[in-house]
Amino acid sequence: MQVQGAIALVTGANGGIGQYYIQGLQQTGAARIYAGARNPDSLKDIAAADPDRIIPISLDITDEASVKEAAEAYSDVNLLINNAGVGFNQRLVADANFDQMRVEIEVNYFGTLRMCLAFAPVLKANGGGAIVNMLTMLAKVNFPLNASYGASKAAALLATQGIRAELASQKTLVVGVMPGTVDAGMSKHFPPPKVAPEEVVRAALQAVVDEVEDVYPGEQAQKMQAQLLQDPKAIEKWMAEMVST
Repeated sequence: MQVQGAIALVTGANGGIGQYYIQGLQQTGAARIYAGARNPDSLKDIAAADPDRIIPISLDITDEASVKEAAEAYSDVNLLINNAGVGFNQRLVADANFDQMRVEIEVNYFGTLRMCLAFAPVLKANGGGAIVNMLTMLAKVNFPLNASYGASKAAALLATQGIRAELASQKTLVVGVMPGTVDAGMSKHFPPPKVAPEEVVRAALQAVVDEVEDVYPGEQAQKMQAQLLQDPKAIEKWMAEMVST
């Protein structure tokens, strides 16, 4: 589908890559952009750049009622971008904190799933449209220093595949976006190599246009994907070795 003229909704629009999605949608010519956040006041500066197109909305993806209200109120959406996510950079054994793990699962897995389920009928009514799920390469190979986050994103990846299969009949494209380390949000202070958030957004939106289901923005992600296809155990062991370095 074309992003130009689309009616888009972006979750987590006030943090991480969210603001870059808003900018990318502007530049690509989206007709309307619903910018979702728990506190829509946090989006005032973002919306001020283009108040006729950028509409801040109150949205908590961990709250079923909030998601249901959004689906009912913004029934013109044909491009859903599930960008909201959270991570605590914790190991599974040494840093085990089940409260934080539950938050990661609730946001990264259940929150994304909840949005997909609520907006699937909306997209169907609007001709099919597209869903973009922000994932990570850590959904495919775990990084033990951030293992709990990776596990939650792995669940989101498998959910993305299942949703894709179920929504194919209604002609809804479901895109999984799997960058490596992004120079934004929770990875802002990580060492290089990193991919610019603008590049992630460009790749994701182009995948919608080209109807590409899985996209790996940046050189790091592309190399990791190639290595996973060639020798998955080798890259797993390489990631594991970083625990002791």
